Amino acid sequence: MEDKTIVCRCSDVTIEEIRQAINDGYTTFDELKRVLRTGMGPCQGRTCMPIILRELSIMTGTPIEELTPGRNRPPVNAVSLGAIADAKEDDDE
Repeated sequence: MEDKTIVCRCSDVTIEEIRQAINDGYTTFDELKRVLRTGMGPCQGRTCMPIILRELSIMTGTPIEELTPGRNRPPVNAVSLGAIADAKEDDDE
């Protein structure tokens, strides 16, 4: 991958930024999440996590099966603002 390739589209994080953070000593998905905000956007890491885990595996020499994927926080699935507004209206009635 080229250095300017965007891996986390939700937070516009490039592969170069991920590699630099790993070189700086951040060697778990959760550490990268805290520093770069990867996996914290609307997709909750569904698109970037596999790529980041692969890069962690390559750069640290740790088999990908031994890496811990990031923790998801609710809501795990995307929730539209309309659904939240509808739920609020139902509570008010």
